[in-house]
Amino acid sequence: MSELNIQIEELISNNATDFEISKVFKTYFKNYVNSIDTTFETTGGKDFFIKHTKHTDKFLIQLYKYILRKNFGSYQPMSTSIPISLVALGSYGREQLCIYSDIDIMILYEDIKGYNLKEIMEEFITLAWDCGLKLGSRVHELKEVAEGVKEDITIKSSIIESRLIFGSKYLWFGYENILNQIRKTNQKDFVLEKLQEHKDRLLKYPLKMEPNVKDGFGGIRESNMMYWMANVLYGIRDTKHLIGKEFTEEEFKLYRQALEFIFRVRNALHNIARKKQDQVTFDILPDLSTKLVFKDTPRYPKERQCMAKLLSCLHIVHSFTATMIKKFTRSVLFENKNIKELKNNRFKKDLFIVGNTLYTSFHAKPKTLNALLKELISLPAVVTRFDRSYIYYASKAKIPKVQTQELRKNIKSMLFKKSLYPVIKLLYNANLLGIIIPNSKLIMNQPQFDGYHQHPTDVHSIKTLKFAHNIEDEYIRSIFESLSPNQKTITRLAALFHDIGKGRTADHHIIGEKLFKTTLQELGFEEKHIRVGARLVRYHNMMSYVATHEDIYSEKTILNFTGLIKSPIALKMLYVVTYCDVSAVGKNIFNSSMSSLLKQLYTNSLPAFENEELLNESARRVAKQNTIKNLSRYKALPNQIKRKIMYISSNQIFLRLKAEDILDIAIKAKDVNDYIYKIINEKHLTIRIIRNVPLNLGYLLGKLEFLNISNLNIFKLYDDKKAFEISFSEKVDADDILYIKEIIENSFDMSKTTKLITPVIKEENIKINCNHTTYLASMQIKAKDQKGLFAFMAKIFDDFGIEIETAKLHTLKGYARDLLLIEKNGNFCSKQEEIVNLICSKDKAE
Repeated sequence: MSELNIQIEELISNNATDFEISKVFKTYFKNYVNSIDTTFETTGGKDFFIKHTKHTDKFLIQLYKYILRKNFGSYQPMSTSIPISLVALGSYGREQLCIYSDIDIMILYEDIKGYNLKEIMEEFITLAWDCGLKLGSRVHELKEVAEGVKEDITIKSSIIESRLIFGSKYLWFGYENILNQIRKTNQKDFVLEKLQEHKDRLLKYPLKMEPNVKDGFGGIRESNMMYWMANVLYGIRDTKHLIGKEFTEEEFKLYRQALEFIFRVRNALHNIARKKQDQVTFDILPDLSTKLVFKDTPRYPKERQCMAKLLSCLHIVHSFTATMIKKFTRSVLFENKNIKELKNNRFKKDLFIVGNTLYTSFHAKPKTLNALLKELISLPAVVTRFDRSYIYYASKAKIPKVQTQELRKNIKSMLFKKSLYPVIKLLYNANLLGIIIPNSKLIMNQPQFDGYHQHPTDVHSIKTLKFAHNIEDEYIRSIFESLSPNQKTITRLAALFHDIGKGRTADHHIIGEKLFKTTLQELGFEEKHIRVGARLVRYHNMMSYVATHEDIYSEKTILNFTGLIKSPIALKMLYVVTYCDVSAVGKNIFNSSMSSLLKQLYTNSLPAFENEELLNESARRVAKQNTIKNLSRYKALPNQIKRKIMYISSNQIFLRLKAEDILDIAIKAKDVNDYIYKIINEKHLTIRIIRNVPLNLGYLLGKLEFLNISNLNIFKLYDDKKAFEISFSEKVDADDILYIKEIIENSFDMSKTTKLITPVIKEENIKINCNHTTYLASMQIKAKDQKGLFAFMAKIFDDFGIEIETAKLHTLKGYARDLLLIEKNGNFCSKQEEIVNLICSKDKAE
């Protein structure tokens, strides 16, 4: 700054123009801003603020001195003698000036004859703007200040942070006297207006995954708010002066450390964006975390660590300032008539229930955690809100080193409360939830970067429970009310802890299921309730996924879904949890479209529980799918192929084959354009085919009718591909392999035909069920084991364009017992009589 001073002096002595001098000022300030990167790396939050503020002070003083020198020349009086004072306001006044923040100043003056004050002030403001300063300026005559405050509350909150930069000390002393009067005038009105303004701001900027560190939840404005209240009501310039009076040194230290980190975040945001930037967006987070020296670890990337730290600090600042603001303002807001109301609404010693809110004294002696829980259990259902005084009191509870049996018993009783949400919200706000339910600690301040959830995990979980407490959808509320008290409790707990597995490296659904089981087992819940609740946690987003991503009118989809859920009661509970989970994501996420899809899936699923056999098949399929998911080969596949494997049409492939074999077939099918096949001729002949083009099955089996078929599997895969496995009861000569290859390859010519032996099949031994499932018909055949039996039927099916989804062939004691599952495409059920006549033609002829 001394170099700048010398430079300006030389220019003035050389009669330089205003343009030349302003250019020097501008260049200096631009170079300073460009050098801020280096300054930021060597200083933290508050330290940087102070350095930047002091540098800005010196620069403004230099500008002002130049204007005075220009106007007065060699006859310049002492600065104190000129009735102008430069006063810093707002964040600049608090010495919290950020890089690209507006520099709020007030030019205070007294209109004294003999000075050309108007010209001096105008030139100063113009020069500051020309230099690139973002100057937010007010010009007030001393006698106007008190009136200006009455007109606009924002002026009052701004000027109570005033700090003298330079100028007349006489004027400043007069201004300080006015400030003291302003602080004491209309205190209640000021407090009420600022509280409402603060409330509105928090509603506008709630805690979300892209938090606003200035105006949002736990942001710098909350700290400012506490300062304004302390300044007006206590007349102090620094809140640390209230240590030992309104809060302890330890409480203040924790708050200041959190605020310091938020300061560092805001400075870094401005530095990265090269402009005023107060929101931590996803695209800026990687640079922010690097700037704040976070490093990737095997468990957590730097972005997650940075956001988790920020969320924690925002919670600390919000909790401390909200409590202290309530504490500071209670004397000015309290009315004598309230004493009588409190006495009339005394619940027990130091506890008062007014309306639906529980109050206590800020000086109430803290209790043990066990005693606090007993107190919460004893509260009437009318209590749905806890005043800050009670939250502060709860946060002081004495924590035991280990959870005793009695404490666990009381935790369990508390979880059974009908009005669970307000109690959980209280424990969360008092930082006790992670202590009471240790398994939930990792979801505290846990960010979610999935682009879907708008809130951190802990906030989302609490909101999910809130919707379980107040179900707005009438149809879902009626379902919830139909549950037993125990089922309602488990539903609420599943809603609260559905994401308890997050914050770990493994799948949070699986981890969550285990943690939920462990937590409830430790608290002594019944095993049958634990089992259902854990299943809800495991599949908490399955219902919304199926409803929005799959064909909910397909029986296959319904059976797969209900196979996971197990029972109608669990379906009801999951429906409620899904509603709560989706609603908690954000406004209008649970909309009419989502509501309609979920309701349709629910009503479509209920009848499935009546067909136990199909339900068991579906459950077995799901179990096999879970085994496949754990295979390393599966994990290495692209997500698109993974999804296709999980949605393979054939149930039988999952019921009959091992997980490794299913995966092997599915992976091979991925690259099949026409067909592939494999011939195995070891103990017996087996032909395996995967085709993407039509297969002339009647021709293939007809040409091989000299061999006895022992087993035939047909599995519908994905993308209209099918797998065939045909096993024969005998081995063939090596010389026959070439002949068999030729037959297989010719079987993809749909014009090929062969003469078939017509077997004897009696009509009474054929059973057809066109209602086997919604999309499948079944055909059971019992007949003497005869060569070419299935080849004959396959030829008839080919002629009618009938698709066999699965064929189960079995021979016992000389009799074939075959089960065919056939797609209901309009070619089978409507023509079954004609088909049966053709199959049994020889029997009728005889």
